[in-house]
Amino acid sequence: MKHVDPSSLSLRDLFRIEAEEQTKALTDALLALEKDPAQGDMLECCMRAAHSLKGAARIVGVHPAVTVAHAMEDIFVLAQGGQLRLAPAQIDLLLSGVDLLSALAGQGEGENFDEDIWQADAERFAAALTAAPVASEPEPAPPVMVAAVPEIPSEIQPAPAPERLLPEKLGEGDRALRVSAENLNRLLDMAGESLVETRRLAPLEQSLLRLKRMHHQAAAAIDALQAALPADLLDERATSALEEARRRLFDCRRQLAGGLDELEASNHRTTNLAHRLYNQALMVRMRPFADGMAAFPRMVRDIARELGKQVRFEILGERTQVDRDILEKLDAPLGHLLRNALDHGMESPEERRAAGKPAEGFIRVEASHQAGALQIIVSDDGRGIDLSAIRRTIIARGLAAPDTAARLSEAELLEFLFLPGFTMKSDVTEISGRGVGLDIVQDMIRQVRGRVRIISRHGEGTRFRLELPLTLSVVRALLVDIGGEPYAFPFAHIAGAMKVPADQVRTVEGRQHILIEGNAVGLVGAHQVLGCVPPEGAPEELCVVLLGAGDHMFALVVDGFTGGRELVVQPLDPRLGKIKDISAASLTEDGAPLLIVDVEDMLRSLEKLAATDRLAPVGREIGVETGARRKRVLVVDDSFTVRELQRKLLDHHGYDVEVAVDGMDGWNALRHGGFDLVVSDIDMPRMDGIELVRRIRHDPALKAMPVMILSYKDREEDRRRGLEVGADYYLTKGSFQNDALIDAVIDLIGESAA
Repeated sequence: MKHVDPSSLSLRDLFRIEAEEQTKALTDALLALEKDPAQGDMLECCMRAAHSLKGAARIVGVHPAVTVAHAMEDIFVLAQGGQLRLAPAQIDLLLSGVDLLSALAGQGEGENFDEDIWQADAERFAAALTAAPVASEPEPAPPVMVAAVPEIPSEIQPAPAPERLLPEKLGEGDRALRVSAENLNRLLDMAGESLVETRRLAPLEQSLLRLKRMHHQAAAAIDALQAALPADLLDERATSALEEARRRLFDCRRQLAGGLDELEASNHRTTNLAHRLYNQALMVRMRPFADGMAAFPRMVRDIARELGKQVRFEILGERTQVDRDILEKLDAPLGHLLRNALDHGMESPEERRAAGKPAEGFIRVEASHQAGALQIIVSDDGRGIDLSAIRRTIIARGLAAPDTAARLSEAELLEFLFLPGFTMKSDVTEISGRGVGLDIVQDMIRQVRGRVRIISRHGEGTRFRLELPLTLSVVRALLVDIGGEPYAFPFAHIAGAMKVPADQVRTVEGRQHILIEGNAVGLVGAHQVLGCVPPEGAPEELCVVLLGAGDHMFALVVDGFTGGRELVVQPLDPRLGKIKDISAASLTEDGAPLLIVDVEDMLRSLEKLAATDRLAPVGREIGVETGARRKRVLVVDDSFTVRELQRKLLDHHGYDVEVAVDGMDGWNALRHGGFDLVVSDIDMPRMDGIELVRRIRHDPALKAMPVMILSYKDREEDRRRGLEVGADYYLTKGSFQNDALIDAVIDLIGESAA
């Protein structure tokens, strides 16, 4: 039993903690018994867990839990004595009992706990368990559906898993205390700051070493002076003065040497202590991978039975240490991947036999540390991904023309699976078919600055490889100088860094490029993206950071490289909102603040600049314009075709156009750039056009900006709704066929300079 601090935990807390541990042990043992009911050690484990829960429930007065645990204990005792053999019917009922115990443990004290209702549910469960058919002989493979199992009342619903208050295992004599995530984060921040502070001693140590060398030089100068003076001038008084100077200088050197040795030793001890403190604080944030996988064996088992499939589920690398925040974020993505593997990937036993495979398939989740990163692989030996089916779905949904879809590579086709709403199933079930899942996986991976890759062989299986940082608290990054300020590019998100002679820059169709492995990569000044003032003069050598991959790679020119560092990530104040192209902050070795670049966001900024032909030559100052100013229009639409059509039309009439892919993207652009007009669609992901207009009208700095809605919806109620939230114009997209759009723009902001 775990040792706890009785002053910090109530009896209910203790029961909830014990129930969490014992129900997990029950679930694991029951799943093992389903495969081999004769495992005596698993029966013993179940009996002990049920007995412990019964005793704990009796102590805290949760009588319905006593009833449930007692009924389960009786079944396990009979199974241990060989009087019955656990059949699928009993396993299903016992797992329902585990859910009921979890729900009872999760109920708090007070008026919300109606013991009579819960007691009735507990008695119905006990009666159903007693009435379940007994199998005296081993049974064949478990049935596909569980409808024959005595029905458990619908009122018995499992409660959400209570928050883990204790670690998985504690050493003898250890105590567990409840500590908030905020306090842990603050502790880690302070440990990181102490590590930074210790680095301030290094420059002081270097300055004292220089002072020591100066003392040596001063002593040599005195010796040279004495040797240079004529002997007749060196009387007793002069000789005595020189000796006194030597003696005092020697005392200074000895005192300095002693202080320097003490400083070196202190610096070593302090740095070592700061590193140990930081590593220990970092370990507090780490949890074994198994902590985040507890619910998945049961989930896989239940879904497989519902679908009539035979699946062996394996978890490898359970002791792999994972950052707490990453582990919490992994729950939904891994759940989606496992459901997809069961529903889409895994064949029925009949299909597998026909394909020459064993009737039982496998799904494996493996965690490991690879090359300084956390790698998680979700694999199965199912039917794999049919690339031709993806092509047909792309064409059927109008995502690409047939000739374009035919030219897409395997990697490009697999990327479509991550699009919101994309699914190859024609029917919707409770398990899948709604087109959500993989987009959630990719969104989570991007949030933690990771990446996901798919490897599939039709008929053989699929592997999803997730590469994530070991921790969100520390990032290894390349430090660069841009406009006199330090910036950090995480190593995991850059393709490379190099110095390129200026004479190797080529201009093609008005755009600057450099050759990388024979491919032309567009050159962009970091000053243009971040709005900094570029340095004067033309450098002979360009410092370049490569961002993106393939046809979407850019060469970002910075002022200089500072080197690689491990940085303690400091989140930005949430009141600042999302800062364009920036993800977080940190401190340099001398304590100066620096910004960590959001590479994904910066790539989107670069693609927008390239799409709108606004890439300025490197070396030319950005923002210095001659002649009349071109009026700026922000086009917000989730359709690439519509965006480009509007951009070209407005650009042809002399307007400076920037595009946004949805309302949220448009809102971020509005807060960081001065626009004269917004043209927005209505139906968009993340934030629709109505909400965008509403935010504009409630923002003191933007409320006077003209806004036009351009939508396919031409019903009167849609028009009225758009105008009521504050739009100045409401046009349908049929206006592209005439001059209505341009006339409306001119009416709102006038003509622009050509």
